[in-house]
Amino acid sequence: MGWRQDWSERGQNLFALAVIGLLRALPYRWRVPLGGWVLRRIVGPLAGYDRRIAQHLGLIWPDLPPAEVARITAGVCDNLGRTLAELYSPAAFKARVANAPLRGSLDKVLEAQARGQGVILISGHFGNHDIARAMLDGRGHPVAALYRPQSNVAFDKHFSATIRAISQPLFGRERRELAGLVTHLKKGGILGVLIDQFYHQGEDLDFLGRPARTSTAMAAMALKYDLLLVPVYGIRQPDGLSFELVVEEPIPHTDARTMTQAVNDSLGRMVRQHPEQWLWTHRRWR
Repeated sequence: MGWRQDWSERGQNLFALAVIGLLRALPYRWRVPLGGWVLRRIVGPLAGYDRRIAQHLGLIWPDLPPAEVARITAGVCDNLGRTLAELYSPAAFKARVANAPLRGSLDKVLEAQARGQGVILISGHFGNHDIARAMLDGRGHPVAALYRPQSNVAFDKHFSATIRAISQPLFGRERRELAGLVTHLKKGGILGVLIDQFYHQGEDLDFLGRPARTSTAMAAMALKYDLLLVPVYGIRQPDGLSFELVVEEPIPHTDARTMTQAVNDSLGRMVRQHPEQWLWTHRRWR
């Protein structure tokens, strides 16, 4: 079975590289929508995303009309494809979002960094989750990322490179790298992190009306090291290429469970407003 998996992963990576190569040959304004089309019409159906998205939508909104399920499903795949095309176009992507409209303010983030207080920008797999990192890095404020390597090692080599090209440093989840992350934050650094994946050792917190195992580690870190915990979202606009960056008020320091629930509630509001922009393919509820 090992050799079969190895060859399967190689095949998947070669297919991904072929698609990426095709996209990179096109101008950015065509590259991004084509990436959405490829995921929506080819990769999504082959990978079974349609069934998985419909299953998760039925879990949260069981009375959703079939036409709405189909609309959201197509939107999720389209947004995922566009996001991947954007991430593999780091220079053009950063130029595109440099002057994106801002709802809220980055003032508290920048003021905290100026006084040496670390900041955690917390979000989910929604819209394009790297908007804040791209925008702040372009303004001279690098934003680190907490990165979970992809299971396909060959694919991960070039995918992680795209994340680094948007902003550095990039921290893994091994103990040594987490120690470096803590040092980065204690020196007044900024971290971008996503919180919306199932976490076996997490706590059962509400997300979209159902219990979802959620890590409280970021809130605990914010409390321990006196960090700002700030929800941020990059909302894709109707043209499919532009974004609005939403920066909410920092989560008040209370306890890790309460703070993490506040983050779940914040992300849940965004998903209810723009369900086609959240990655329903994740097995968020188990």
